[in-house]
Amino acid sequence: MLSIKNLNAGYEELHILHDVSLNVKAGEIVALIGPNGAGKSTIIKSIFNIAKVMSGKIIFKEKNITHLKTHELVELGISYVNQGRINFTNLTVEENLTLGAELIQEKEVVEKNKEAIYKKFPILHERRKQLAFGLSGGQQQVLAIARSLMQNPSLLLMDEPSLGLSPKAQTEIFATIKKLRDEGIAIVIVEQNAKKAIELADRTYLLEEGKIVLEGNKSIVKHPKIKSVYLGGA
Repeated sequence: MLSIKNLNAGYEELHILHDVSLNVKAGEIVALIGPNGAGKSTIIKSIFNIAKVMSGKIIFKEKNITHLKTHELVELGISYVNQGRINFTNLTVEENLTLGAELIQEKEVVEKNKEAIYKKFPILHERRKQLAFGLSGGQQQVLAIARSLMQNPSLLLMDEPSLGLSPKAQTEIFATIKKLRDEGIAIVIVEQNAKKAIELADRTYLLEEGKIVLEGNKSIVKHPKIKSVYLGGA
């Protein structure tokens, strides 16, 4: 579904990623792990045309999307959940969801998608008239994810969705991500907690200094480098 080939990217003159190549299949979770500054978030920002691609190709469903505008990427079926549970906190839950469907012109489709979201996330239906500001951290993250689903994406990019959440809320968010995968959505997730990421993902890529140094399925957890550096020797 998604293929990144020899990607070099960064911000202005800052070169972060060096010849990164990776693949994402339909309906799988791919985790990106590594230390701060390794380039994990830059990968998904490059896909979503937020970071600057210097060279290389990003192919989605056999189409070169390397320099497409954000709205074009959304129309193709790619959604992005930013780090930090970014919502329009002065708007209601329902208004946030409506904004997530701003590229859909048919009002009936927007309402249909909204109903599907409420069925998937009953708490949002319960709180639909409440300002997003009043939601808990976990509920705000659910809303951010739900808003990204309003366009019915086939690929979801998630930047540290568990950041700053309580252990209980983290567990609930990871369960939500698994459920979305089971529904056929491909997910690329950046996650600081290597153990949780590996448990969650079908495949994991380890980045260091802008390069992929290791790739594997759940058995990657047994690799000496992962065990010693990222799992505290466990």
